[in-house]
Amino acid sequence: MTKITKEEVKKVAHLARLELNENEINNHATQLEKILEYIKQLEKIDTADVPCTTRAIEVVNVFRKDEQKNSECLEELLELGPSREDQYYKVPKIIDE
Repeated sequence: MTKITKEEVKKVAHLARLELNENEINNHATQLEKILEYIKQLEKIDTADVPCTTRAIEVVNVFRKDEQKNSECLEELLELGPSREDQYYKVPKIIDE
């Protein structure tokens, strides 16, 4: 196992803008060594026949059918707006011709 030095941990902590005390530096060095050892174990696994994935669980969007429906409360909804013209909301003009 490759030994992670205190200087390497200090350098990474500095780059990450972390302030670590001596105990934390030693603890992180030990933990990083264990992580690198685990990665070495994972590298030994044959993944040639494993398809690439982006997620552990496939996510599928569920859409409802896009159907036109007549609203039964059109008048009530139009009354909620500040101003209306016929069956539409009236809004201030924002583009000059």
